[in-house]
Amino acid sequence: MVVGMSDAVSSGQSGASAAATRRSRSRSGELGVLALATIAPIWGYSWVASKVALGYSRPFTYVVISTVACVACLFAVLVVTRRPLRPPPLRWTVPIALLQTTLFGSLVTIALDVGGAGKVSVLAYTMPFWLLLLAWLFLGERLRGLQWPAVALAFAGLVLVVRPWDVGGALSGVLACCGGLAWAAGALLVKLLQRRRHVEPVSLTTWQMAIGGLPLIAAALLTHSGRPVWSGTFVLCMAYSALLSNAVCWVLWIYALRSLSAGAAGMGTLAIPVVGVTAAWIQLGETPALVDGIGMVLIIVALAVLAACGSRAARRGAAATDEEPVLLPVID
Repeated sequence: MVVGMSDAVSSGQSGASAAATRRSRSRSGELGVLALATIAPIWGYSWVASKVALGYSRPFTYVVISTVACVACLFAVLVVTRRPLRPPPLRWTVPIALLQTTLFGSLVTIALDVGGAGKVSVLAYTMPFWLLLLAWLFLGERLRGLQWPAVALAFAGLVLVVRPWDVGGALSGVLACCGGLAWAAGALLVKLLQRRRHVEPVSLTTWQMAIGGLPLIAAALLTHSGRPVWSGTFVLCMAYSALLSNAVCWVLWIYALRSLSAGAAGMGTLAIPVVGVTAAWIQLGETPALVDGIGMVLIIVALAVLAACGSRAARRGAAATDEEPVLLPVID
């Protein structure tokens, strides 16, 4: 009798613990969705803000000032909230910084300087497309079902928007695509790091920006051709970029990567290029050409299909185990 009662109590405690764990994960997922909902309009409009700012500054000068201001704010947050100042493992943080801050920041800023904000925003946010291909190449995750036609659509859209046959006008598109690829590679490393150990989003973002900003400073010094024009418009654009687009949104993005599946996180980025194209059309008068418009639509539709496939697969896995899928550790 005592043994039976003990087993019942133990079973009840186990059930309660499992229910609490599911509620906690559900709450974390809801916060992840909220993070993406916050990111979308901020990052979407940031392309217009950056394009306007580049009328007052050279590309590397602008991105360095923005990055330095962002790092200062993030270190202040670490100090005020009494979070540890020690960086995450440098063997992960350094390549993440070089990919997501140095390469992504410099490539898309130069692309903006020579091209339109709407076009660059669409091509830079092909990140989920590149991430899928990288996962196929390096993690052995095969393309299945609708993913194949979605990849074909995305590739067709890239060809129409980049227009490689137009050598003179292809530079902006190529740079933006390379920026999206660098971001995808960085996101892949963040996911792998999060599989191995818990990483505080604010700390990782702070050190990512700080380390990635060093090569940008060197590039700005080597290409220096005059100081920026410190007008009120430039200061507002800089504040938007440093505080909202960089400091706030990068923290939210890393949190979303930790809280949501890759498919759900990818779906959350789809609204960003739509906001970017719309804002550039309204504020900057950038009306996409017919070929560009068709290509942008193909890319957005393809990314929506890819994200929906990833989200559906995650739900199937959760239903099979009655809990959110667990990421398996990666072996050195």
